[in-house]
Amino acid sequence: MLTLLITSCGKQRPQDKSLEECNSIYYWRTDLRLDSTEKAFLNQYHIQQVYCRYFDVVMNDHTTEPSPNATISFSDTLPSNVEMIPTVYITEDCMHKPHKDLAKKIVDRIVQMNETNNINHVHEIQIDCDYTSKSRATYYKFLEEVKANIASKSGSTNITRLSTTIRLHQLSMPAPPVDYGVLMVYNTGNPQKWQERNPILDYRDVYPYLSRLDQYPLPLATAYPVYQWTRNIQNVRVDHTVTAEEILKVKHALEKERHNLSSSIITYHLDKDNINRYKPNTYEEIYHH
Repeated sequence: MLTLLITSCGKQRPQDKSLEECNSIYYWRTDLRLDSTEKAFLNQYHIQQVYCRYFDVVMNDHTTEPSPNATISFSDTLPSNVEMIPTVYITEDCMHKPHKDLAKKIVDRIVQMNETNNINHVHEIQIDCDYTSKSRATYYKFLEEVKANIASKSGSTNITRLSTTIRLHQLSMPAPPVDYGVLMVYNTGNPQKWQERNPILDYRDVYPYLSRLDQYPLPLATAYPVYQWTRNIQNVRVDHTVTAEEILKVKHALEKERHNLSSSIITYHLDKDNINRYKPNTYEEIYHH
C-alpha cells in the first residue's frame, strides 16, 4: 500500500503539465496585412505563433443553421519562423443545439483556406466560444467531432492538435475535450459598470477565480489584453484601456497560484496602435517566462 501511495503521489496531474515556452499573439482583423512596426514586433519579442482568426461562425438570420461570417483575406504572409494557428470564433447561440456536420464543414473550410493561400505547416486549430452551462454539453460534443475530423485528415494535413479558449467563469465547469486551453484574461468585467471597474481587465474581477486555477485539469496558456475598446456612452466617447501595472499585477497573481502559466504567453492582439500603447519593457514583462 505504501508503494502504491508513493507511486500515486508521483504521478503528474494534467494541470501540472506545462506547455512549451512560447511567445504568441492573436491576429483579429479581416485581412492579414503586416506593416513594418508589426513585423518588427514579431521579431523583437520572439513571437513563435500567431493565433489568426480565419472566420466567425454565426446563426444566420434566414436559416436555422450556422454559417461563416467575416472571413479573413491574405494580402500578406507571416515570417517563415512563425507558426500560423487558424482560429474560429463561434457565437454561443450556435451551440444551443447540435448541427449536423458543422465540425466537418469548419475543418474542411480551414484546410481549403490553407491550400488556397499556400499556408503550410499548420499543426493546430483553435475554437473560440463563450460557452455557458446551457451550451456546454453541445459544445463539448462538437469539439469531439472536430477532433475526429482532424484525425480523419491525418494523411493529408499536418494538423494534429485542438485547443479552445477558457474564460474565467468557465473554470468552474468540467474541462473541455481538447489538448489545452487558452485562459482569456480580458473582458472580465461588466461593461455596464465601467465607471466602477475597467471592463477589459480589473484585478478585483479576476481575484475570485484564482483559487480554481491550481486544480483546473487541463494545460493552460494565458492571454492578456493590450487593446483599447472605444465606445459611445450617452453621446460621449469613452476609451477603455488597461494600465501596464494592472496587466502585470494580474499576471503575477495568476502565476503565483499556478506557476506553469508563465510558460505560454499570448497577447491580444497584433496591431500597430496596440504595440505603441505600451513601452517595450512592459511587453518584456508580459512575455517573461
